[in-house]
Amino acid sequence: MEKENKVEFKVSGKYALFTDPLTKLGGEKCSYHIPTYEALKGVLSSVYWKPTIVWIIDKVRVVNRIRTQTRSAKPVEYGGGNSLAIYTYLADVEYQVQAHFEWNMNRKDMEKDRNENKHHCVARRMIEKGGRRDIFLGARECQGYVEPCKFGEGQGDYDDYGEIAFDLMFHGFDYPDELGGKELHARFWRPKMVDGKIDFVRPEECSILKLVRSMKANPPQSVGLAEEGLLEGCEEWEVHK
Repeated sequence: MEKENKVEFKVSGKYALFTDPLTKLGGEKCSYHIPTYEALKGVLSSVYWKPTIVWIIDKVRVVNRIRTQTRSAKPVEYGGGNSLAIYTYLADVEYQVQAHFEWNMNRKDMEKDRNENKHHCVARRMIEKGGRRDIFLGARECQGYVEPCKFGEGQGDYDDYGEIAFDLMFHGFDYPDELGGKELHARFWRPKMVDGKIDFVRPEECSILKLVRSMKANPPQSVGLAEEGLLEGCEEWEVHK
């Protein structure tokens, strides 16, 4: 069943670096071959986000052939100075993403802001404008570009390719301000790609969890959409208030 508040968009870039968060601490980095749920959620949150909603990534389509490229890097060491490393990036990436949002039920203070048509309208407008903030594909040096699309349209390199199974892979984080509790967990799963498309399991369906650390929810405050000038061109939502 299709969600009424679903959004579809294309994100592309020259490079991408999707990694297990444990490898972010330093050393040489090597990208997963496919984007993680958390990375795509981060892309969509950069396009449009409010504490009232939680983005759920439904599926992604890999359009371009998976290619890697190594680049030399001089990461900063925690003890000072620089080290030499080789990073393995994905090159010339393009993905089609389908997602929808749900209410953040842990934000009781945002109950009056739960207007589905309003947020859906603004999210679509932000996709058309390329996002509210800079888009990154897994790492700061990997700039991404967002534009509207119809999921499944156009020709992809993995159309009619069959099934490709992947091993254990990072899915995302369970944040206390979204799911409650006082702990931050990392989720893992084993994805499979069929004809270039990957259907993500929902966060609560991931059975493999790793405790990262204790964390107390400290949710950010938010000003209204009207104060930010985001309702311009979205007058139709008034009918559904």
